Amino acid sequence: MMKRFTKEENSWIFYDWASSAYSIIISTAVFPIYYKAAAMNAGVSAANSTAYLGYTISIATFILAMLGPILGTIADYQGYKKRFFSFFFTLGMGFTALLAFIPSEQWLLLLVCYTLAAIGFSGSNIFYDAFLVDVTTEERMNRISARGFGLGYIGSTIPFIISIAIIVLAQSELIPLSTTVASKIAFIITAVWWGLFAIPLFKNVHQRYYIEREPNPVFNSFKRLSQTLKEVRKHRALFLFLLAYFFYIDGVGTIITMSTAYGTDLGISSTSLLIILFVTQVVAAPFAILYGRLSERFTGKKMLYVGIIIYMGVCIYAYFLDSTMDFWILAMLVATSQGGIQALSRSYYAKLIPKEKANEFFGFYNIFGKFASIMGPLLVGVTAQVTGNSSSGVFSLVILFIIGILILIKVPEPKV
Repeated sequence: MMKRFTKEENSWIFYDWASSAYSIIISTAVFPIYYKAAAMNAGVSAANSTAYLGYTISIATFILAMLGPILGTIADYQGYKKRFFSFFFTLGMGFTALLAFIPSEQWLLLLVCYTLAAIGFSGSNIFYDAFLVDVTTEERMNRISARGFGLGYIGSTIPFIISIAIIVLAQSELIPLSTTVASKIAFIITAVWWGLFAIPLFKNVHQRYYIEREPNPVFNSFKRLSQTLKEVRKHRALFLFLLAYFFYIDGVGTIITMSTAYGTDLGISSTSLLIILFVTQVVAAPFAILYGRLSERFTGKKMLYVGIIIYMGVCIYAYFLDSTMDFWILAMLVATSQGGIQALSRSYYAKLIPKEKANEFFGFYNIFGKFASIMGPLLVGVTAQVTGNSSSGVFSLVILFIIGILILIKVPEPKV
């Protein structure tokens, strides 16, 4: 399977395999539970511990959203892209590992390390995404981007299974470890997995498109960023796509991040939710790859339409949920399009931007993705509170997908 791709393409793809362990273990599953237990054992109320975690995520998101275009503009100079990627990768992996060595009662220090790990993870992804233009041709971008997401889903399940197995065995007292120690082992597994499979990218992926270095690169980068901000509306296709992306990716991200809370409101047990989360990752892998293959036959834009329409169906179906089986069906529907819509958005955008300014433009892509994560949860929360029904909150997200697809229709196909 992998022989059909070049060494550079394979090396780039495997970074998704490497970093996705962080997404599920640190962002979604193990760390939030570990932190909540640590904070509550230290006397912090459940409501306050949740609020502090929310503030932490918001701070990390805001920092990256602000730094992304600035750092990306500087990184467009020859030789800078790999340096910035290396810095954020080291920051993320290092502080992920450090989480295992912080005493569990130091919940505030845990949040500080988590913030730095999150900045490292998201920051490295800005430059990783931008490397897509360096490793492949425009004709192959959809397939390569989708393959990365597909292998990312597969790769994340392996350390996740190992970590969950250790934690469950510790909880059952089948191995002589406390749950705290077992969770710390999961953090080490994540860091090691991330670092090990990032090696091919460091060895084989290099910046092919760049701007020649010039005196005062930082000052000149700010000038270029200012010029880009003034001219972005002149690039009609790019501007419209970012606007469409802002709306539909907000719906996608909200469904991903709030699925556990929604399932809990339906009365689904935490064990069932973990199993559903695992199966969703497994099912999402081949579908992400399938989206890449189908995009070569039907175009990436048409497959984005398919993904958005499926998500609209998810929002409507969510309104009528009343059982665990319904939630399983909903999760599998999400799995069919979750990776595909993200992968094709990344490659579609990469085709629209000037290659020599990939870092700068992916910095803007990062801003739209980050700030989009504010509106969806707010819409769900307000609607759920007004109606007293979580299902109504999820149903309200259909508005974002409708706006997104209507704007996307106006975006011209990239010229290949």
